[in-house]
Amino acid sequence: MDDGNASGSMSGGFFVAAFVLATLLFSPVQPANSASSYVVTETVETLEYDIFEPAAPTESVQSSFGQYGPFRVITPDVAVMTGTVDSYTPAIFRQMLDRYPGIRQIEMRDCDGSVDEEANLALARMIRHAGISTHVPARGSVRSGAVELFLAGVRRTAHPDAEFIVHSWMDEDGREASDYPDSDPVHAEYLDYYQEMGVSAPTAKAFYALTNSVPFSGQLRLSRNDMARFQLVH
Repeated sequence: MDDGNASGSMSGGFFVAAFVLATLLFSPVQPANSASSYVVTETVETLEYDIFEPAAPTESVQSSFGQYGPFRVITPDVAVMTGTVDSYTPAIFRQMLDRYPGIRQIEMRDCDGSVDEEANLALARMIRHAGISTHVPARGSVRSGAVELFLAGVRRTAHPDAEFIVHSWMDEDGREASDYPDSDPVHAEYLDYYQEMGVSAPTAKAFYALTNSVPFSGQLRLSRNDMARFQLVH
């Protein structure tokens, strides 16, 4: 009887142990961190923006109706001229007049001449034909071939401190006015132009001689009063 009980006890203990082992092996394993133990970290990115206020328009932008080569239209009847005349300037000037046919004055603020004398004289004749006046304002400077443009104005005015700088012309071969005899037709081109702009023949000859008394590399500064002595300002 004792042996039977012992065997039964051992069998029962073995069964319990087996059951516990099976329970441990086949029971679903819970993750180390349950859902309730998750920690969610949210990163919030902070963006910084610089806000720029638009700058106030400059005077040139506010008062400009359009830029046409060396010309800038500031009112429907006034254009400011600054810069150099080149081969394209006459065509650009024509475009400006087509757009603003009411232009009656060119204010010559800082004009340094031309790189194409033929185009320069063509532009001058266009200014005269359009009935436009020329004016050099305070601290204005008109130099070299731009003086011919100034003479194109149907009315020519200048501030007392305006300056006019003249010198001899130079052709594409590097020859200056003094390299040609007085009888050469090349001089007639300029003398005829001055007379075409209303300058008397004696005055045209005297002024032309004055400009050519200074070599191309030099400068002769004339004041408004100097120009008035030649009756070139009104």
